[in-house]
Amino acid sequence: MSLLNPYVLLFIALTVFSAFGGGYWKGSQAEQDRQQVEIARLNSEARETEQRMAVVAQTYAQTLRKANDVARIKETKLRTDLASGERKLFIPVKAPNCPVPATADAPAPSGDTETRAELDPRIAQALVDLTSRGDEAIRSLNTCIDQYEKVRSLK
Repeated sequence: MSLLNPYVLLFIALTVFSAFGGGYWKGSQAEQDRQQVEIARLNSEARETEQRMAVVAQTYAQTLRKANDVARIKETKLRTDLASGERKLFIPVKAPNCPVPATADAPAPSGDTETRAELDPRIAQALVDLTSRGDEAIRSLNTCIDQYEKVRSLK
């Protein structure tokens, strides 16, 4: 048998190519297995992070609910006080110009000289409604910002 025999050359070529193909196949399987292990590890880390984020979200939601409940109680008390007349809302008003000039020997006014006007009860209730909705939005926004910063630090 000679090396130049086509069957011998074919056998050598097939042996080399099958060794290369087998090594390639085994290497690709090993790489695929390694990637699957890495994907499983990353998925596990992601689930743990999601759970921590869910706990943070739940904590902040509970805190916001408590703050809103306290604010609603205060708002209800304020509305009741306004409706009963126990509490009244006033606004400062500009004093009308006095047509008579003050004399030099007139005594200076003492104490509180601010002129105030009482708000209509319906206007006072509307003002309480407006401010309470604004306060609730601000509490929600601040909670959202705090939660975002906390979740961002978890990553």
